[in-house]
Amino acid sequence: MTASLVTPGSIIAKEGEHEHGEGTTLADGNIVSTVVGYVHVDNGSISVSASKPIVAPVIGDTVLCEVVKLNEKNGEAMILAIEGKPGSIQPQHLYGQFFVTGLVDRFMHQTSDAMRRRDVCRAVIKEVEPVVRLDFRERDDCGVLHAICPSCGNHLHAELDGDWNVKCSSCGYQSYRALADNFGAGWAELDQGASALNNSGKRWGAAAEAMFAKGPAGRATFIAADVREDGRERTYFRFEGQGGGRGGGGRQRAAPGTRLFVGGLPREIGTDELRDLFKAHGDMTDCVVLTDDAGVNRGFGFVTYAEKAMAEAAIKALDGHRINGRRIGVRDADDDKKKGGKRERKEPEGLKLYIGNLPFSATQDHLKELVGAHATVNEVILATGPGGKAKGFGFVFIAEKDKGDAVVAAINNTELEGRKIKVDIAKAKGGKGGGRGGNRGGDTGGKSARELQALREEGEGGKKRKRRPRPKKD
Repeated sequence: MTASLVTPGSIIAKEGEHEHGEGTTLADGNIVSTVVGYVHVDNGSISVSASKPIVAPVIGDTVLCEVVKLNEKNGEAMILAIEGKPGSIQPQHLYGQFFVTGLVDRFMHQTSDAMRRRDVCRAVIKEVEPVVRLDFRERDDCGVLHAICPSCGNHLHAELDGDWNVKCSSCGYQSYRALADNFGAGWAELDQGASALNNSGKRWGAAAEAMFAKGPAGRATFIAADVREDGRERTYFRFEGQGGGRGGGGRQRAAPGTRLFVGGLPREIGTDELRDLFKAHGDMTDCVVLTDDAGVNRGFGFVTYAEKAMAEAAIKALDGHRINGRRIGVRDADDDKKKGGKRERKEPEGLKLYIGNLPFSATQDHLKELVGAHATVNEVILATGPGGKAKGFGFVFIAEKDKGDAVVAAINNTELEGRKIKVDIAKAKGGKGGGRGGNRGGDTGGKSARELQALREEGEGGKKRKRRPRPKKD
């Protein structure tokens, strides 16, 4: 008795009705086919004769396969045929796995840098149990035999250009594949076969390393929405306010010299206040103050002008401008000379005097009047905290550097609004040079704790020292 054609997994009888024979197995009380073929019942035994002979791979066999899955360091390929062994492959042998180290004789960062899904390849079987293991590196005739362009779908052809060895003649896509000798069936035109284009044993060049450094995003392939190749320019959809073309994202890139970085902003300043300050110097295309997750001002922002001349005018007018007692810094956001570290703050000209123990109501005019009676005042700076709150000390710069001692002697310990102020020549940054400011040799000079703390902050660039935790009392 012969039944119709069945496929693997087809239920052909109930367990107990017949004995299961060749090409079948028992599963959940049923007799199930394991091959593609025809059912036969003979003397109480049911079997399935395969329409094609069943072949099992062994170590050393050469197989043709298609890449179906790629992970970072390994992948999987579906075995299409075993060369020299025509027939059907059992499900447990249908897929082979491979590692990135078995692709080609050079360092590969990840498997997708040498193969892509849908590539047709030749490989050697290295293991059969517990899973089939494939290797493409052992022989020159193993590797990618056929590949298509992931951008437009056309066939790739072998062409060595620096780091890349395959190219699409339609869209110009270039990449690298672990090529077999007869890749693209055009291998006979090459003296050593296409595998000679793999650059075995060589280091990657700057172009490839730059792409690898960008990570998965740098390896992503843009899928063209418009694949016509008749010479017309391609156009791509973009959202309003976003850049078009490949990889277009967020804000449109500003022209060089038009985007400004604004630092040192008080916490209460937002985007609207920043826009009001800068709008007098030209037409702005963008303005933003950066905030944290809680919506709190992070102390800096960016302003973009329509023209470079406008940005230069804003820098000249507003760099060093004071907002609520804080001096802001304005510079070209793309200036490479300023990147990679904080810019040194340029102090006013003249001898720097420290004035401490000030009443919180003291103003710049108070100090200018007080010191101006004895020397020429170039500038007055009052130290402030968050929200412009006074810290009780400040600095005065006088033009006559030889009058420092005389000014200190004249106004030190005098009263200002009921408080006896302290005056001294300020200590130079880093603790070098300067006059009597700072704590030298353990002598506090009669200064209060608040004055000493203020001088330390000035010497350390305004950074407060962390307090040591006090031991808990029992």
